[in-house]
Amino acid sequence: MNKLRYYYFLIPLAVVFSVLFGVMFWLQPRAMLPGGPAAYVNPFMGTENGGNMFPGVTMPFGVVKIGVDLRPPPGQGDPYSGYHPSGKVTGFSMMHESGTGGAPKYGVVSQMPVAGDVENPLADWALPREREDTAALGWYKSSLKGGITVELTAGRHSGIMRHSFPNDAKGKHVLVDVSHFLPSSRGIGIEQNYVEGGIKLHDDGRYSGYGVYNGGWNYGIDWKIFFCGKFSAPHSAAAFEGTGENLESFGEKQEISGRKRVGALFSFAPGSSSRVMGRSGAKFVVESRIGISWISPEKACGFIDSEIPDSESFEQVVDSVQETWNREVFARVAVRENDESKLRLLYTSIYGMFLIPSDRTGENPGCNSTEPYYDDIFTLWDTFRSHTPLFHILQPQRYVDFLRSLVDTWRHDGWLPDGRSSNYNGRVQGGSNADNVLADARVKGVTGVNWDAAYAAMLTNAEEVPPNNHDAQSNRDSSTREGRGALPDWLERGFITRKYSRSVSRAVEYAANDFAVAQVARSLGTLDDTEKYLNRSRNWRNHWDARMSVYGFSGFLSPIEPSGSFPATPHNPLSCGGCYWSDPYYQALPFEYSFSAHHDMRTLISLCGGDRAFVARLDKLFSPGANPAGDKRFGKTIFNPGNEPSFASPYLYNFVPGSQWRSVARSRQVSRDYFNSGKKGLPGNSDAGAMQSWLLWALIGLYPITGTTTFLVGSPQISYLAIDLGQGRTFEVKARGADEEGGGWFVQSLKVNGRLWDRSWVEWDDVFKHGGTMEFSLGKEKVEWDTGERPLWGVV
Repeated sequence: MNKLRYYYFLIPLAVVFSVLFGVMFWLQPRAMLPGGPAAYVNPFMGTENGGNMFPGVTMPFGVVKIGVDLRPPPGQGDPYSGYHPSGKVTGFSMMHESGTGGAPKYGVVSQMPVAGDVENPLADWALPREREDTAALGWYKSSLKGGITVELTAGRHSGIMRHSFPNDAKGKHVLVDVSHFLPSSRGIGIEQNYVEGGIKLHDDGRYSGYGVYNGGWNYGIDWKIFFCGKFSAPHSAAAFEGTGENLESFGEKQEISGRKRVGALFSFAPGSSSRVMGRSGAKFVVESRIGISWISPEKACGFIDSEIPDSESFEQVVDSVQETWNREVFARVAVRENDESKLRLLYTSIYGMFLIPSDRTGENPGCNSTEPYYDDIFTLWDTFRSHTPLFHILQPQRYVDFLRSLVDTWRHDGWLPDGRSSNYNGRVQGGSNADNVLADARVKGVTGVNWDAAYAAMLTNAEEVPPNNHDAQSNRDSSTREGRGALPDWLERGFITRKYSRSVSRAVEYAANDFAVAQVARSLGTLDDTEKYLNRSRNWRNHWDARMSVYGFSGFLSPIEPSGSFPATPHNPLSCGGCYWSDPYYQALPFEYSFSAHHDMRTLISLCGGDRAFVARLDKLFSPGANPAGDKRFGKTIFNPGNEPSFASPYLYNFVPGSQWRSVARSRQVSRDYFNSGKKGLPGNSDAGAMQSWLLWALIGLYPITGTTTFLVGSPQISYLAIDLGQGRTFEVKARGADEEGGGWFVQSLKVNGRLWDRSWVEWDDVFKHGGTMEFSLGKEKVEWDTGERPLWGVV
């Protein structure tokens, strides 16, 4: 009996412990696949359908981005990141960018495996692929016609190319062509060019050299990269030079340099392989280790020895890349989610955000500075809206380093960059949007930046006209390298006339830039400047033409003639001309740009006719067929998910009380219809991860208004997500009651830090400054829970 009573006593304890264990288990992040979050990453996300993503191998913010280079079939576009789904492989190179447009950049320091006899290394040795390329985070493989395979992995300034030849191939060679780069077929004047190069064959089997190139999307001037390489097997080497495919010297010199094509052919004898794999169809395998440096060939050689020494195998380097991404990036985000497709989408998108910019600290040949240095900034026009605010949250220390780099660039080059590559500023598509990025950091209390210097840099943009760089693509009317090229009109007239290209979209952005300057001025206690730039930030209103009309809506942002008058015939709100460099509106319609004054929403809603009319306008933005010239992929809507000017629009309903559910409906539709983790998973050019950042905010359930401390509330798509903010702080999102397939994603109620919430927005201090929790109750009902104060009401 005593024993029986003892067992009865244990039963409730067992139940309690079971419940506690279950709750604790439920609160923990979901068990990861072997390899951790890195195992969920699909490097091919967004490589097709115009996403232009780089699918090769790199460390977070790595200098080396090692990948394949393709020559696409005629008429099928440029290989912006080196990769293309079709065409011939021209080589494998150390330098690429990701998600860029305009014209390709880099594709230099290359190798190409060649089988058979090679009489002329300057001939076209491009090969088609036998099957699709394969990749995982840290590893890439191409299979070429003839049985040759190439596998790739990387360090921060170095990489390994593993060339595998059929064992019975009569000749086994690796071609190093210094003149190799990514070409452009667009013919718009910003394609890359090879200028000169050099190569030296060393007695110890190594080789080193340099290449000089120019052009690319940032319209860059001559830049030089140094390289160093070695092979894992004995070989003979023959340097060459020539013009075009005309060979002028081959095997006669150990060192060649000049403005002709130069390179070297490395040939491997049977039996010299570092490894033979397989019993049947054996492979002759040789590994090549390469380093690059912007400073010297000696530094390039040193990066091989320090980052990928011979003591580390190819497989160990692959593991190191994965471990680094897991430790430095993915570990900051913990989730509890049973839907594996969402995990792939989440971690692949985070990965895509941080392929560029490149951390080239200590590798800036233009200045001797101890400050951090980041290059390959494509471009702040693309990233300031949603990327850089998330960069701040997910990588706070690197974000501070990035800001310091922006200011240091101004310190040495005279201007903040809007875009930058190969150590050269360019291109400015609209405003001086480094101002927005700096203001966003300042109002959120970022320390570690010299804010006096940062403000001085912003004043340079606000008050000084940059020298005209006579950009061949942009009508040559003003600088596209840096600063605000249309500033004379803005300062003298308070608007921008057709004298300048992109006049309306520039005016919209100059107003936001001036608001950014005012925000920093206010934080520094400079009251006169605060008032001055707040007044200037209202000048977007001068472009509002009440005569412009479509679908019953009147009043839109209009071009202004040099005379200072609106066009005699009101401009069509659905026409932006070519929507490109020479047009009044850049990459978006007047209808889209007319929602852009996020710092002055009270005025904007009033000009639109009040709350109901504003909501109706937003509804029309998403109406199928409303844009007759629109993209069929998006139902010919005015809203374009593939271009940044529309990024905030799905969330703008939050500015009208009781309408937050509409923001949820729109943002959910966009994220579900136009994004996935596959090759065609992006609705447009990634723009250096800008697209991925928009998606990540949608998964989190917030959207930032850059330059302010405000985040608009959406609806989270993951049941539990926690971001490690550092210094013991955590931001948590919890969602209960969601029914993704049944449409149960509308907010029924929201608690912020345990308090019932009635505002459609939160502040930085609410959930990020010290950490915080947002608890969503989700369901199918379109509840008007957001009855509180409006966001940013009356800021300007």
